[in-house]
Amino acid sequence: MIAQRISKGDTIGIVSPSHVASIERYEHIITIIESKGFRVKVGENFYKNTYGYSATETERADDFNNMIFDEDVKMVFFGGGNGGNELLPYIDYEGIKKHPKIFCSYSDGTTILNAIYAKTMLITYYGQAPGTFEDLRYYDYIQFSSHFLDGNVKAFVSNSRWKSIHNGLCEGILIGGYTRNFALLVDSKYFEYDDKKKYVLFLEDHEKFSSLAEISSYLSHIEQSQFMNHIAGLLFGHGVNHAILPIGCTATLDTDKGIMNFSYRA
Repeated sequence: MIAQRISKGDTIGIVSPSHVASIERYEHIITIIESKGFRVKVGENFYKNTYGYSATETERADDFNNMIFDEDVKMVFFGGGNGGNELLPYIDYEGIKKHPKIFCSYSDGTTILNAIYAKTMLITYYGQAPGTFEDLRYYDYIQFSSHFLDGNVKAFVSNSRWKSIHNGLCEGILIGGYTRNFALLVDSKYFEYDDKKKYVLFLEDHEKFSSLAEISSYLSHIEQSQFMNHIAGLLFGHGVNHAILPIGCTATLDTDKGIMNFSYRA
């Protein structure tokens, strides 16, 4: 299932499942998004800090679910942090099936994006968050425009060289995100997968966020899971710019040529 594209003039809903939003910071971010021709709506609990590290899980989930049912909102946009997994039992997945729209995030958003895909089969998008607009780069906005305004991007557009560890060609459902969050999601009831299909797994991490020992433990956990038996290919990286990867599309990864193509089911 693929959500409809957005157009200039549409409303983007911004919520904060994983961090406390700063009014000063987000005023600037919202101004930039609006300058690109979009309307912005934030959740009622967006700036709350009820727990001292975030709003309560039900407050954050209320914001998230309200965006699902808000007919004006065509895209739900949210950032990273910690604690997004707390929302998983409260997200209205049936509501998403009835009101499919674009969901985009990165980092801690990994958990929610993959859960939405697993529970609804709606393609979600990993790689950008509202904070991307804080210091908007040309590559980032081209990615945003091509995926969300033009739609159905057929190929990954790289901005760097790839290093191939194992050459070959593979195909599978694209899945993944931030290494820690994906490892925590493996074997969860909110990440059900089809054991008759293959998957292309993408992971991101960097030593400034996680130590090598931590990354090793996350990768080991994924490798030792049953899900590993269904992984046809792995893409790992972290960069300055923010490419967008559609979770749930079919990806064909050619490591000899350093290319990845996408195809979509209706």
